[in-house]
Amino acid sequence: MEAEENSDIRSTPALKNQDFGFLQSNVAVILADYGWYLLCLCIGVYVVLQHLQKKRPRQDQSSTEEKDSVSVVRRQEAMEAARKKMQEELDAKAALFLERQHELEEEKRQQKIEKWESMKEGKSFKGSSRNTQQNSDEASSSTVLKPKSDKKSLRSTDYNPLSGGGGGGSCAWRPGRRGPSSGG
Repeated sequence: MEAEENSDIRSTPALKNQDFGFLQSNVAVILADYGWYLLCLCIGVYVVLQHLQKKRPRQDQSSTEEKDSVSVVRRQEAMEAARKKMQEELDAKAALFLERQHELEEEKRQQKIEKWESMKEGKSFKGSSRNTQQNSDEASSSTVLKPKSDKKSLRSTDYNPLSGGGGGGSCAWRPGRRGPSSGG
């Protein structure tokens, strides 16, 4: 019996090294038949997962949003304070400008009154204003004396551009060459 069993074992072919070769051929057949469908299915699943990830709120995002909202509020408050400060400065400058305008108008009004009064008395207003200006100029010139400089004449009497001589140097106008132009 043992001999019969040994002969049965020997008669069966020896087992081959089984690897994933059979799997490779099956996958190749499936990809050949359904490849485009599988590719579209994978892309669809990817897009759906990305969409769901965006919609899902995270705790990290909520804390970041709170920090962002606090910083936005602080930034807006700082901008509002800066605007108020700038507006106050502008209002102060406007008040000074208006005050100066009122002062100038008052001075003009006083000058008109003085002119009218001087005309009533028969005096010339321009003459009196010149006297007051000269007095103020004399007071300012007495404090600061400016030396008078000798100004030399900028024009030389020797040079006359129309005569062509006398101090003109080597520059002289000469007529161009006559004849046909050269070149092409």
